[in-house]
Amino acid sequence: METRRYKQGISRQQGMLLPPRIEEYITEDNPVRAIDVYIDSLDLEALGFNNIVGGQTPGQPAYPPSAILKLYLYGYLNRVRSSRRLEKETHRNLEVIWLLRGLRPSYKTIADFRKDNLKALKEVNKDFLQVCKELGLFGGELVGIDGSYFRGNVSKGSIYTEKRLQKTLEKLEKQIESYLAEMDKADAEEASQERDDKSLEEKLAALKERQQKHQERLEKLRESGEKQLAEVDEDARLLSKNGQSVAGYNVQIAVDEKHKLLVACEVTNDGNDQRQLEPMAKNAKQVLEVETLEAVADTGYFNVQHIKACIEAGITPYVPEPDKTNQARLQGRFAREDFQYKAELDIYECPAGQTLKRIRTYDRNGKRVFDYASQTSICAQCSFKSHCLPPKTPYRQIHRWEHEHIVETHRERMIQQGGEKMRQRAALAEHPFGTLKQWCGGSHFLLRGKEKVSAEMALLMLSYNIKRVLNILGPETFRTYCLLRAKNRPGETRKLYLEHVKDSFFSLFQVLRPSLPTKWPQVTSILA
Repeated sequence: METRRYKQGISRQQGMLLPPRIEEYITEDNPVRAIDVYIDSLDLEALGFNNIVGGQTPGQPAYPPSAILKLYLYGYLNRVRSSRRLEKETHRNLEVIWLLRGLRPSYKTIADFRKDNLKALKEVNKDFLQVCKELGLFGGELVGIDGSYFRGNVSKGSIYTEKRLQKTLEKLEKQIESYLAEMDKADAEEASQERDDKSLEEKLAALKERQQKHQERLEKLRESGEKQLAEVDEDARLLSKNGQSVAGYNVQIAVDEKHKLLVACEVTNDGNDQRQLEPMAKNAKQVLEVETLEAVADTGYFNVQHIKACIEAGITPYVPEPDKTNQARLQGRFAREDFQYKAELDIYECPAGQTLKRIRTYDRNGKRVFDYASQTSICAQCSFKSHCLPPKTPYRQIHRWEHEHIVETHRERMIQQGGEKMRQRAALAEHPFGTLKQWCGGSHFLLRGKEKVSAEMALLMLSYNIKRVLNILGPETFRTYCLLRAKNRPGETRKLYLEHVKDSFFSLFQVLRPSLPTKWPQVTSILA
């Protein structure tokens, strides 16, 4: 019977040559070409990168910042973030060898570049947002805002709360008392050996040393006024949600509706999202440069002061209001919504038709609040008494914020459009976090400190947006735009443009010109 034949690989002993040019290994639609042209279109000096202006210096010449920036962008797009792993890619990955023109920086050089150019990396992210605006990729009408916990480069055990420190100190105090009692008993009975006494003394000294360290941590925490003390990463916090805790950061994003591109991102260490609606919405509006904007977020963002600030800034927020009266309804009592406010009389009317008058005004958490209360004598004779008054309270009281009409308008808006807006929010703001965390390998940020983590998050955001833009426009169209962008800039950027044209991009440019999609009028007008 004839044996089935299989394809045969080449012999490992066969001598062979690479193609005449390494260029032939990189296809024309390879995203790495888009990275190359985009970075070369940037004015790195204006963005604030170090070592831009070369010169005669002792020792070896420095690596060009553009090369390491290309390496980082390629790495984050391909889930390779570690400086040591990026160094390996420069030796074995043909795409990286092509991208860096054979340069092989060490992991220390790669890591130092990221550490020394934190602000500049954020500026590159801002520059790409400008590119997206120039290409008309932002709708500028609706953004979805959401937050998620990301693990930091820190363990939970290195973050202390006052409760944890006090509990540990109490435990150490008991252990010390136990050792002291044991030593006193041994002295009284004169039964312990010398080495045992020495062992007990050593253990006692170690416990007292731990006690002293924890006491110093507790004093430092109280002096700082913070609720947590982090020693390894001072900005990281223990964040808890739904019974799970993460040692790290609360990352916020705003996503534009048109092409699901990230408009803004922010790294915070707040344990919840209640103070994030206003800054994220205003940041998105500033980036999009629009007069009005709609912003959708989940219940965790509900904050009446932030809603007011958004409306004053031309932003219409859609945020579900938490049900704070559910407990009253479960107990069979009237909820706050069952009382009607009469603006012309400045009173509340209860379900029985009686009035609650304003009795006092005070400030609470930065808000001016009015209190309205019913009359005890009337409530005592009311037939709805059992369905209205809380236990052990002879009258009903309602608190009203000075700008409560804003909340009432917001509540009415949510009744009319809230359902559809929340469906849009889920489609907009939830999937980017899954993608970003997958790019992190399900792991954590590599850097420590809020400023460094923010720069790393900017790289992740830039990578996410570039990948989407390449899928929307196609690598060739994007490269053509970047070439024209570089052409109009002076100095070194102009030289890089000429070099790219010389490397055969001009022919690609001419081929693409008549076939650009009509749905990208910005690109077409530039080429014209």
